[in-house]
Amino acid sequence: MRLNCNNIKRGLSKGFLMIAAVAVASSCSEDFLKPDPLSLYEPEKTLTTRDALESALAMADKHVRSYWTYYNDQDLSLPISTDYMFSDLAVASKTDDGAIFADISDRLTPTNSIENNNTNRIKYFWEETYIGIKYANTIIHYIDKVEGLDLATRNEFLGRAYFHRAYRYLALCFQFKDVPLITHIIDHPKLDYRSTKREAILEMITSDMENAVEWVPEQSKMTLIGMVNKEACRQLLIKCYLATGQFQKAKEQADILIDQSGYSLMENEFGTFVNPDPETWNITRNVIWDLHRPENKAIKANKEALWVMPNHHGTTSAVQMRSMRNLLPWLDSDNIKSPDNQRAFGFYARENSDGSANKYYKANQDYNRALGRGIAHIRPTYFATHSLWNVNGVKDATDLRHNTDVGNWVTMESLTYNNYSNPRYTQWQGKNLRLYDDKGKILCSDTVRCWFDWPHYKTYIPSEEELIATSTNHRGGAGDLYCYRLAETYLLRAEAKFYLGDATAVDDVNKVRERAKCSQLYTSVTIDDIMDERARELYMEEWRHMELSRVSYCLALSGKADRDGNTYSVDKLSEESFWYKRITRCNNYYNRNMVVVKDRYYLIAPHNIYWPIPQNDAINANREGKLSQNPGYDGYDPNVVMWDNWKDAVADEYIN
Repeated sequence: MRLNCNNIKRGLSKGFLMIAAVAVASSCSEDFLKPDPLSLYEPEKTLTTRDALESALAMADKHVRSYWTYYNDQDLSLPISTDYMFSDLAVASKTDDGAIFADISDRLTPTNSIENNNTNRIKYFWEETYIGIKYANTIIHYIDKVEGLDLATRNEFLGRAYFHRAYRYLALCFQFKDVPLITHIIDHPKLDYRSTKREAILEMITSDMENAVEWVPEQSKMTLIGMVNKEACRQLLIKCYLATGQFQKAKEQADILIDQSGYSLMENEFGTFVNPDPETWNITRNVIWDLHRPENKAIKANKEALWVMPNHHGTTSAVQMRSMRNLLPWLDSDNIKSPDNQRAFGFYARENSDGSANKYYKANQDYNRALGRGIAHIRPTYFATHSLWNVNGVKDATDLRHNTDVGNWVTMESLTYNNYSNPRYTQWQGKNLRLYDDKGKILCSDTVRCWFDWPHYKTYIPSEEELIATSTNHRGGAGDLYCYRLAETYLLRAEAKFYLGDATAVDDVNKVRERAKCSQLYTSVTIDDIMDERARELYMEEWRHMELSRVSYCLALSGKADRDGNTYSVDKLSEESFWYKRITRCNNYYNRNMVVVKDRYYLIAPHNIYWPIPQNDAINANREGKLSQNPGYDGYDPNVVMWDNWKDAVADEYIN
């Protein structure tokens, strides 16, 4: 059965936003998914077999990875990049963009800067997350109409659908806070939704995930990798328990996953060793490098991977995710000069278009092949590249995740001048880059976009199509991705222990550090230390803003203090939160009034912990009801009536 994207677009009336669960499906292509998913044109006819259910779940599985892989026709603006713009670890950095998303607190309103373009992907998170919920609801709605399913099989499918719905709602709760709760497929437009309070949604998805953990099998009992397994369900349940203040239950679930599920941290080299270009950038084999090679993420020998999102090269549905183009500095620009005022960098192909050798090519300076070619849609903060790696007051020189000696981490100073096409450029060729000349003059006129260090082991996902001899534009390719790893489980357990006042939280953090060969270990940990370790371990895996927002909420629930002794109120997180304190302390761009790009300062405000509910696509479209807007944004009304019981919200879905 072929997926007909045109039929989807015709058959699903758009109605009220994506909320009515009747949205237009996006990102369709001729081979959108193999095996082909169900046609949602007439799901009551097509969703009648086990094969159709499996296709529907495959569509939901594939959809999850889009938050990491989606980009526009300019290969820019991964959705996860927008999440990181609202964090301690990164900011927008494409300085030639007049709409660069720097002055967030000035520009982000319910009617402005909710985009799905090069500026940001906030609208993408809103629309696509409700589309993912629609996929899950479709399975839940039709599962009892499929003949021949025994109870165990029926519950297995249902548990996976619960996972997909809970995964999306957990994100919505900490990105947008109080949102409409949609649990059914409806056959008529509904224009009188109310928002449902976050607490009620969290209660519902926690209950659903308790069932999912019981019903969905372990990966060891499954033949396919990439389908939701029990381990993924348990990891999500841990987060749900944390978000509902059930810290002891969260710890207990983490105990099971760590101690009783057959998983362990990878502590030694394993799988395929990939050394892309040892002449230019040699990799000394190490466990961190192997762990993050796409070739090794889904193999049986990897005992740390809990849930992998398949996206490997060569499959028809693989997406070239352009990680290097989006995340690496713009090296080949006129903004970086040598001390003799010549352009520093050139990217040269091995061969000219006619097959002849390129006289400017140097095999030991082929940075295009070895590292990739970036334009820095976002850049890491100084905290992310420097301060974060200090533990116990000193830089941890042996941490493999921040190690240039083994090739995992790239510093600008470890690169060399290579602009061989300039006949005047001789003195500095082959020497290491410098930010300042001998007189202290800065040699880079755009340090926002063109001068920063990066984690090569995370960003390097090669593109086979772009590694040909005549190419100079290695932007990044397809590769399997982690959604959940056991390293995060250790850090989630540390978080639960911290809220419980359990001093052994330090042991879980140190376990992750020991695997990375760190020489500096903690003697005790604060919530800040735990979030620091998440930043080191889970960069570009976790949704950093969403997790900081979640932890801000959990910290307020627990009554525990942050490292500076601050405690927080759940009801006032839009005014004062752990998220905002951390942004203020760690992000060297926001609110410092030091950097101006296109006449825009980097600005962010306390209420930006939550994104605005879209005015036109959600609030106005719900013309017979009233949705809640978040504090700090135009249209906020504390007296808007919301559902505070998820069962009432579900019952209201059936009322015209």
